[in-house]
Amino acid sequence: MAEGAPLLREYTLIAYRGFESLPLRHSLDFEALLFIVGIFHMSERWDRDKSWLWYDQQPWFRGCNFIPSNAINQIEMWSADTFDPETIDRELGWASRVGFNAMRVYLHDQPWIDDREGFLDRVTRYLEIAEHHKIRTLFVLFDDCWHEPVAGVQPAPRPGVHNSGWARCPGRTKLLNRSHWAQLRAYVIDLVGYFGQDVRVLGWDIYNEVTNGLMPSLSLSDEERDDAVRRIERDRTAQAAAGVELAKAAFGWAREVGPTQPLTAGIFMKNDDLNPQLIELSDIVSFHHYGPVDALERLIAKLQSNGRPILCTEYLNRRGGSLFQTHLPVFKREKIGCFNWGLVDGKTQTKFAWTDKAGGGEPSVWFHDVLLPDGRPYDSEETEVIMRLTSEKGHS
Repeated sequence: MAEGAPLLREYTLIAYRGFESLPLRHSLDFEALLFIVGIFHMSERWDRDKSWLWYDQQPWFRGCNFIPSNAINQIEMWSADTFDPETIDRELGWASRVGFNAMRVYLHDQPWIDDREGFLDRVTRYLEIAEHHKIRTLFVLFDDCWHEPVAGVQPAPRPGVHNSGWARCPGRTKLLNRSHWAQLRAYVIDLVGYFGQDVRVLGWDIYNEVTNGLMPSLSLSDEERDDAVRRIERDRTAQAAAGVELAKAAFGWAREVGPTQPLTAGIFMKNDDLNPQLIELSDIVSFHHYGPVDALERLIAKLQSNGRPILCTEYLNRRGGSLFQTHLPVFKREKIGCFNWGLVDGKTQTKFAWTDKAGGGEPSVWFHDVLLPDGRPYDSEETEVIMRLTSEKGHS
């Protein structure tokens, strides 16, 4: 850990909560003030040698984006009243038996705001469960996708709609109102400071799909979509600019506490302005890919020119040619860590496609997800491929 990081984490929380919470055992001297404003030596982006030194010591990561099947979003997963370690344990056990050894898991600032100590305890409990199943975790801190977050009881699923309740983090209000950013800085420093030396954490995905604000409109009817797009477009440019600025700031905040794990933020679409910025911020390169294997091969070749290890942090679109049978052999050959979207069919309803309309019946072909609610595979051929490719010696 960077020298002074634990004290930085404490004083950052003090600065966020107010000086009246200053512990009596500390005096607010000049050194403390420097910590509060973050003026001290922070770690820098890993050079290529350091990134490969870390990556060459790792197994081939293969897993999924995980949320328990009884949670509609990150807030429901992590809140005190709805956190469910029994379901997490059962479903991670199924994941391990399939052959997965890593999960990508989204955090959220709302449960941290509601109950900081309890939230940290629940994240710790999750990590204990994952470790029991020999699974490591890539945590996601921020996310621009889907719906505005709400505190308290989370919405029920809208039948037939993909991610009908997934919550953005931090969401429009906090993106556009900079008075909230001290709180966001405290959230990042607290989480990364608390778990930044934990070997059960394989890395930090700082910001998922920054600038991607159109997802909620995709499942709407034409008339509804036009109205939704008009509302989104009113301040979409301002939100996108704020998201990029927040992503850059959050990388800096995370580096202030000197985590031993790498930082990353994935590219998710062709964007010649944004993508180089995300790659330049990242210790290891990450990307999303929902297209066919020939396009995957071309993108991998392009990303390899950066000379850094690579993770594919989202894939699997059965309707668009992104399949375990086609993609997993490529990821294994190139030793690219890979995380498909979804494990167990549940409240997120990601077996439906982004564009499926509300009220539809069981899809003839699942979009995402691997297992039925009782743990049986959706497609036994898929799970046999996963088990075969992940059971060979040297890939444990």
